[in-house]
Amino acid sequence: MAEMLDKQGLRDYLQRTGEAMYHHTHPFHLRMHAGELTRGQMQAWALNRFYYQSIIPIKDSIILSKSHDAKFRLAWRKRIVDHDGDPAHPEKPGGIEKWIQLAEATGLDAAYVQSYKGILPGVRYAVDSYVDLVTHRTLLEAVASSLTELFAGNLIALRMDALRKHYPWVVPGLAYFEGRLTQAPEDAKFAFDYAFEHATTPDLQELVVECLRRKCALLWAQLDAIYYSYVEPGNIPPSPGVFRPEPSA
Repeated sequence: MAEMLDKQGLRDYLQRTGEAMYHHTHPFHLRMHAGELTRGQMQAWALNRFYYQSIIPIKDSIILSKSHDAKFRLAWRKRIVDHDGDPAHPEKPGGIEKWIQLAEATGLDAAYVQSYKGILPGVRYAVDSYVDLVTHRTLLEAVASSLTELFAGNLIALRMDALRKHYPWVVPGLAYFEGRLTQAPEDAKFAFDYAFEHATTPDLQELVVECLRRKCALLWAQLDAIYYSYVEPGNIPPSPGVFRPEPSA
């Protein structure tokens, strides 16, 4: 990057990157939104995506630990509560519990989902790579990796409409997405403002965008593994315990 971008310029650069690389155009999502997936394929997605959902508060805890700024930590801590829930408010389940409800709506057993036994090796590798990214990179880079949330709101709204239309049996499990409609934009604004404030050189601004690219690639890789195993060509790896849908599902 030759020169510093102003706030709108950086936002536009990130937007172009997301439009090109975010997983909203992945074939698995396109088939989901068109109503072309079987119950078994939806189960495979909900199960494998749970592994990603379950590490979100872990990666956020790592990000939290990198900061010496109490105001930053207080603001970022909200993300952990959003996903883990708050014992003081048991009537408001966290995102992980809500995702389990989604998996149950597809017909999966909650205990099985939480055992992680059925996770694809490719999904596990991609998700673990995300934890490695936030662990070994700087605070700025770790925060920048969360900027996929800039694009999540539109995808969530589209997904909810598609699920209600094509997969009515999953509707009882949509609470996760309903919550993220407001949480994701709030989180994205904070992360973007932080990135803009702390990316003080053209090279650091480019690094912010590169971390967004890396995160998009990790999200895409998860869906690649699911699509290859359960859609086309449908080659489920021989790893012991990997989820195999019922023939009728």
